[in-house]
Amino acid sequence: MYVYILLCADGTFYTGVTNNVERRFFEHEEGIDERCYTYSRRPLKLLYTELFDPPLDAIGREKQIKGWSHGKKEALIYGERGKLVELSKCKTGHPSTSREERGTSAQDDETSAQDDKKNSARDDNVNAPRLARRDG
Repeated sequence: MYVYILLCADGTFYTGVTNNVERRFFEHEEGIDERCYTYSRRPLKLLYTELFDPPLDAIGREKQIKGWSHGKKEALIYGERGKLVELSKCKTGHPSTSREERGTSAQDDETSAQDDKKNSARDDNVNAPRLARRDG
């Protein structure tokens, strides 16, 4: 199961989960479902994918990423580990509500960033989509 991030024409990101990235991207691009967030935000660009086994891990990762800021998603997409770690730190000294609800911490985000760096298959092109694999 894959987690993917699309860049929408309005500059926002869409994060989803699928078992077939090519098919799902085609569905978004063609505007098959007018109720979908991406319908009025085309054209789209696929920027990031992560492969998970078991599939439940993909669903958890999708929820985690959906709770992130735009800047934090950019750091993940472009492999900016230091920026991702910095954006994961709590600014107030108290755990964030969203982290408490997810049961994650800045350390979890840092570990994810380290895993992404180890597991990604990415060329030197900074705009290339990222593919990371997570086996459970």
